[in-house]
Amino acid sequence: MNQKTVTKKAPISTPLHDQDREITGKVLQATLLDLIDLHLVGKQAHWNVIGRLFHDVHLHLDELVTAARGFADDVAERAAAIGISPDGRAATVAQGSGLPKFEAGWRDDRDVVQAITDILEELIRRLRERIDETDKTDLVTQDLLIGISRELEKSHWMWQAQLAS
Repeated sequence: MNQKTVTKKAPISTPLHDQDREITGKVLQATLLDLIDLHLVGKQAHWNVIGRLFHDVHLHLDELVTAARGFADDVAERAAAIGISPDGRAATVAQGSGLPKFEAGWRDDRDVVQAITDILEELIRRLRERIDETDKTDLVTQDLLIGISRELEKSHWMWQAQLAS
């Protein structure tokens, strides 16, 4: 029996050329995984922070989680808009996020602030690489990533400021 491979047409069309869409889609998917991971790390830290600065760090983590969730939604919707099916399942996030690990258990407030600062630094570094990658493939996606980077860099500054003495 001779089987033919049936190519299913994507349900969402895009003005991007196939190669540009593929490159941009990979950038968006990787960014989505990192942002979902940031959201989950933020909640883990939020539930487990202890120490003298508990209240301030606890509330600051809520702000970070809200921002990460919003950014993830923006990124996933951009992927969908260019015909890329976003994948934010837990197993996909666990396998694909490039963010530093956040250990389980109670964490001292200063340790949490340092960990979040380090995680944001790595995420921003990764976003800046992706901004460069989308320079020739999709300026709309690049603009989205620039906006997210701007906000995360501001957040990074605020987390760093808590460590200054």
